[in-house]
Amino acid sequence: MVDLGAAPGGWSQIAAKRVGAVDGKGEGKGRVVAIDLLVMPEIAGVTFAQLDFLAEEAPDRLLAMMDGRADVVMSDMAANTTGHRKTDQLRMVGLVEAAALFASEVLKPDGTFLAKTFQSGADAELLAGLKRDFASIRHVKPAASRQDSSERYLLATGFRGGPHRL
Repeated sequence: MVDLGAAPGGWSQIAAKRVGAVDGKGEGKGRVVAIDLLVMPEIAGVTFAQLDFLAEEAPDRLLAMMDGRADVVMSDMAANTTGHRKTDQLRMVGLVEAAALFASEVLKPDGTFLAKTFQSGADAELLAGLKRDFASIRHVKPAASRQDSSERYLLATGFRGGPHRL
């Protein structure tokens, strides 16, 4: 499992428990690799790389760290906001597009991509690309998210193999 934009590490910590990266005996069943530009505290069962996932060498470096392809790529990243709603929406869509492209380069066939988005009409092209590369696309809103928040998550399952250009 890969956690893009992982700092401060909450998702990575939950992911490590979910995949059994630490079983109490020092042996794990799954693997979590966290990537962020910022330094992140050490988390049991998580391998951290201070790395820009947009860098050309990032997919190859991640594949080497994982000894293969990932089952899941998740992103809770959000673009820096300007206060101008349309600009902020476009920045967020661009960030999700970049994360989806990264996912297409590192996911195993039938893998899953999960990314934070904000409800807007600016993501039609992104959805079209994901529909080409994944068997199922849907939006989910966690119970922990405020009802009035435009935050939601894009869940893409059944990766058809790649890499593809979104």
